[in-house]
Amino acid sequence: MSHKVHPKVFRIRGIADWLSHGYYGKDPKKNLKEDFIIRSFLKTKLKELNVEKIEIERFSDKINIVIYSARPGLIIGRGGEGAEKIRLAVLKEMFKKNKLTLKELRDFSKKVKIEIKDVPNPWTSAELVGQWIAQKIEKRNPFRKTIKQAIEKVMANKEAKGVRVEISGRLNGVQISRKECLEKGRLPRQTIRAEIDYALAEARCTYGIIGVKVWIYKGEKFNQ
Repeated sequence: MSHKVHPKVFRIRGIADWLSHGYYGKDPKKNLKEDFIIRSFLKTKLKELNVEKIEIERFSDKINIVIYSARPGLIIGRGGEGAEKIRLAVLKEMFKKNKLTLKELRDFSKKVKIEIKDVPNPWTSAELVGQWIAQKIEKRNPFRKTIKQAIEKVMANKEAKGVRVEISGRLNGVQISRKECLEKGRLPRQTIRAEIDYALAEARCTYGIIGVKVWIYKGEKFNQ
């Protein structure tokens, strides 16, 4: 059997980087647990707002949470009140899940900063394409038509050299689960210098979970 490796992890420190980075001090285990709680909470809370990824940058006196979204205006809100509500919700979640004392919560509150960045082209992001397909399937749209639409929208961009979409589960609610995939263009998954954006999304339907995998090939990238 072949050994399957996540396309991004395979390229870490080559042409990709970790989503959590910075100064982790003498207790990296505790800080990484905080990162996991923050990222899991925000992904659930902002599920419908087209969030591509959440980066967490740690400094000795600051924790910068960077949210990349195709709809940043909805997250920021009027006068930035949306971003402040998210910051307070993160603090509440940390107090509940990480069991912080009031003093630790005050110190943590002073450190946390929320930053929202725009994703200029959502159709070159595997994560956002996967979310779009999953949302369409949850609304009971025909899965083959949805996949073909997504592939055409991705390939309409010059940046995308190839795309593959794989979908599996009880498609259309049938009794036996199966897998179907469609692809267009080039997709050299064996080449390490190939810049491949990969994502896994889930459509939660009444008859079960449908898995959606998306690969987008953006050409070759060499170390700078």
